[in-house]
Amino acid sequence: MTNNKKKITIDKRRWLRTASTISEALPYLRNFSGHTFVIKYGGHAMGDEKLAENFARDVVLLKHVGINPIVVHGGGPQIGDMLQRLGIKTTFIDGLRVTDAETVKIAEMVLSGHINKEIVSQISSVGGNAIGLSGKDGNLITCKRIKKNKDLGFVGEPTKVNIDVLNTLAASDIIPVIAPIGLGEDGKTYNINADTCAGAIASAMSSAKLIMMTDVPGVLDANNELISHMNALDARKLIDSQVVSNGMIPKVETCIKAIKNNVGAAHILDGRITHVLLLEIFTEHGTGTMLRDNINA
Repeated sequence: MTNNKKKITIDKRRWLRTASTISEALPYLRNFSGHTFVIKYGGHAMGDEKLAENFARDVVLLKHVGINPIVVHGGGPQIGDMLQRLGIKTTFIDGLRVTDAETVKIAEMVLSGHINKEIVSQISSVGGNAIGLSGKDGNLITCKRIKKNKDLGFVGEPTKVNIDVLNTLAASDIIPVIAPIGLGEDGKTYNINADTCAGAIASAMSSAKLIMMTDVPGVLDANNELISHMNALDARKLIDSQVVSNGMIPKVETCIKAIKNNVGAAHILDGRITHVLLLEIFTEHGTGTMLRDNINA
């Protein structure tokens, strides 16, 4: 077989795979058109230029097919790098950063500044129309101080989400990109865990999906095997048995809370996989871990 014939054969196979994928996606496109997806974006996907571009393209595609994507981004590593550069020590309790008055200013600068605007620029560069917000803009997120056995400082938990702002954007062609900074009931600025922030927004918007992009394949069992589907009871057992630990705790707890509060399904995905959003949403096999209140629904 000549090189040209080989190339044509390979191209045909690729075209057939593409056509098959589009055909498989059609029922999902029909089911989800008009619905809201809240996507927590973070981890290595944010730091890898090609993955970041693919993420932006996927989000723009969701908007074009009639889905309303809301992006909530993290920035823990970037905050950590800045604190280290400034010689400020940081500690964590149950996966949450202890945040004093100085640290919350740095967190706001990193999250609402460079990271937020970079994501907006990436979406714009691939043909989308995005706007960057923090929870302080338009009174989008009101929060209260989290109280645990130890004082976390200016770490907030959302108490109210102003959905009027988000509904206005949903009716337009604008994709909101939200930094997890909120205004406290006491008028002070609070750093909000990005997973928690995304979950609160998803619940307030009665989202069809809450999607968490992280740096692991999904939720793993005691044998480090991926759990593809589970319900809230299964997830709670994994936390109580410490199979789920550290930074995965707020992710899974947020998913449990979300599916108990108006969210159709919650997903924990590996953001290091190219086009992982599309694979999870528009293919039968999916990827990562999906949580539903009733996994047989």
